[in-house]
Amino acid sequence: MKKQKEEELGKKGSQVKSEETPCPEHKECENTDKKSCREEESCQKGEDKECKKLEEKITALENEKKSVEEKLAKEKDDYVRLMAEFETFRRRSSEDRLNLISSAAADTIKGLLPVLDDCERAMEILEKSSDEAAKEGTSLIYTKLMEYLKTRGLAKIEAKGEDFNTDFHEAVTQFPAPSEDMKGKVIDVVQTGYMLNGKILRYAKVVVGA
Repeated sequence: MKKQKEEELGKKGSQVKSEETPCPEHKECENTDKKSCREEESCQKGEDKECKKLEEKITALENEKKSVEEKLAKEKDDYVRLMAEFETFRRRSSEDRLNLISSAAADTIKGLLPVLDDCERAMEILEKSSDEAAKEGTSLIYTKLMEYLKTRGLAKIEAKGEDFNTDFHEAVTQFPAPSEDMKGKVIDVVQTGYMLNGKILRYAKVVVGA
């Protein structure tokens, strides 16, 4: 009987010992789980590092893009300003050239006015002459010269019988008007006036009725 109790106690002790001793397979599972956790943590850290690098690259690219856009805007603004300055320069050059040509033409035509004056005086004198050839020749020269100058913008200022106007006439003297309706009007023209392209080239010198 004593021997039977000892056997029972031995079985219980073996059972307790076997319960306290961990299973090798269970231990291996725990080790595998820990390793997996470490691998996951390592992967997570690696991903975070890659994400950080990507964010830095994106930030750098955005800054570079902003810098390029600012440079492009500045270059565009400089280009627009340069084109505006060039257009202004071109317009001024054209205007100066036209003014120079007009001024040269005006000086040339103004130098021919005494020739027209001489032709007019010659035709007035020849009116009393019987030399028809001289009359015809002088009239032809005057007409051709006047027609050419008209194509260049020259126009005669009509004065005789018109109201005296300081914008077109220059009074050299006053003379008693032959009638009441001629007072304040031009009764005679001493020197013909001319306009060139709508501008006064020479005022008409006139006698005004008083």
